Order: sequence, then C-alpha cells, then structure tokens
Amino acid sequence: MAVWSEDEEIFCVHPGGARLTGQDQVRESWRQIFAGGAQARVQLSQQLAISGPMLAVHSAHENFSVPGDKRPLQSVVATNVYLRTAAGWRMIVHHGSPAAGLIEAPREAPKILH
Repeated sequence: MAVWSEDEEIFCVHPGGARLTGQDQVRESWRQIFAGGAQARVQLSQQLAISGPMLAVHSAHENFSVPGDKRPLQSVVATNVYLRTAAGWRMIVHHGSPAAGLIEAPREAPKILH
C-alpha cells in the first residue's frame, strides 16, 4: 500500500472483479492476492505513459508466469493512474483487464560478443 494515495478516494479493479473503493477494500484485495500459494513472476511489456504536472497514467501488459509451470503466459492489460501529492507520486487507480489473446514472453536483447 506504500504506492497508494492515503486518500479514501482510490479504487482498484482486478481482472474479472468488481470495483473496490477506499483503503480497506483495496488493501484487503492485495492481501488476498499476495497470500496465495504460487509465487507468480510478472514481466512488463508494451509500456505507455502519459504525464503532466499533477497526474500520470501508465498502461502496460503484465505477463504472469509461475516458475516450473508449462502453461503459456497469462497477460493482463493494466492501467495505473498516479497523482502528485505532498508525499510524492501516489497511485489513485489500478485497473486490470484480461488481454485479448496471449502475449509472447518479452525477449531479452541479444548479447553481442566482440
């Protein structure tokens, strides 16, 4: 919750979930996610950002995998909105939606040996 605004006027939508509002609902939803058994890994791709003096919007594909699991990556399109506050940039909105189709795993840049 350190990245979230301390204001009660925050909201979060997880893929396929209802809109959660306020500190208590948002905190509890993330507690449940992180309390799950498997340790998922997340790789970001297709990142976009729009920013102004007081507001920033970031959109990215969050590509989830679980070590040792052979299933294809599960991808979520996530949008985060940040507000500049006296305490710095703080999230006020997180919205995740299932991506249409599977996204290829991000590839590492080839290493060139000379």
